[in-house]
Amino acid sequence: MIAETVCSAVAAAGLGIAAVTAYRKRFLSAVRIAAYSLVPLGLVMTGVVEWLADTAFSPTAWAGFVVLGASWLLFAGTRAVERRRGGTRKERKAAAKGAAQREAVAPAASAPSLGPGTRPSAKPAGRPRSETATDDFSDIEAILKKHGI
Repeated sequence: MIAETVCSAVAAAGLGIAAVTAYRKRFLSAVRIAAYSLVPLGLVMTGVVEWLADTAFSPTAWAGFVVLGASWLLFAGTRAVERRRGGTRKERKAAAKGAAQREAVAPAASAPSLGPGTRPSAKPAGRPRSETATDDFSDIEAILKKHGI
C-alpha cells in the first residue's frame, strides 16, 4: 500500500514539473518529463509494484534468489574446470583416440639422421659477435620476402 502511494506521489510531482517546464516554453523537455513521470503510475495500475513489494519482503523469494545464485555458481565452476581440463570427457576421449591413430600410422619410423659430415658446431659460423640492431632484423626480412609479405 505504501509503495503504491509513493509511486502515485512521484507521478504527480513529475507531472507538476512537466507543467512548469512547458510554461517556460521548453515543450520537448516537458513531454519527456511527463513520459518519465507516468511510468510509476502505469506500474501501480498494472500491479507490478504490488508484486515487487510482496517479493521484496518475502523470505521465500530471497531464498529462491539464493538458490538461483548457487546454481549459477555451480554452472560457472564446472565450465571453468572443463576449460582447464581441455573439454568434456567425451571430447578428451575423442582427442586421445585421434592421437593414438596418428601414432599408429608409422610406429617404426625414426627421426631423420643428419649424416656424418653435417654435425652442428658449438659456435655459429655466420656472423661475428659485433652485430648491430639492423642485422638482427635481416633474417626476419629475408623470411618475410621469401613468403611474399
